[in-house]
Amino acid sequence: MKHAMKIIARNPETKILTLDRMLAERRRLQGAGLKLVFTNGCFDILHSGHAEYLAFARQQGDALVVGLNSDRSVRDNKGPGRPINDERERAMVVAALEAVDYVVLFDANEPAALVEQILPDVLVKGEDWAHYVSGRAAVERHGGRVVLAPMIKGKSTTNTIARILALGKADGVS
Repeated sequence: MKHAMKIIARNPETKILTLDRMLAERRRLQGAGLKLVFTNGCFDILHSGHAEYLAFARQQGDALVVGLNSDRSVRDNKGPGRPINDERERAMVVAALEAVDYVVLFDANEPAALVEQILPDVLVKGEDWAHYVSGRAAVERHGGRVVLAPMIKGKSTTNTIARILALGKADGVS
């Protein structure tokens, strides 16, 4: 991996890009011979599992772009009580992580169309998605590779929410 070229400013807000800006960055990175890594998710309530996952993804290349589900797509995928944090807040928190170079919001229920447009060199998904990696065919068709990230048992947003609710009930909070 080549790291001599500065990827992007570290201000989290500058890491949140429109698709058009991300495609321009993709061309710039390709021109410099750098490897772009893509992953995606809701990243609703960040926990250590997310941090380790994103650090792992970043290690697979020179720059990491995170496709972040819009509020609408989170509701469609996770149910009417989600997301807990809106897309702007989730984008700012994810962008604040050192491992993340870019964040691009997407409104579809899965990222296949976004992956096909960005065409990363490496597509990373958690090993719990081994049965289906959205965008795999497009990445592999263009010579890229798919990497499955190890998962940390017991670390999930669903488990975190359940623990918070249980603590609230134990404390008499409803």
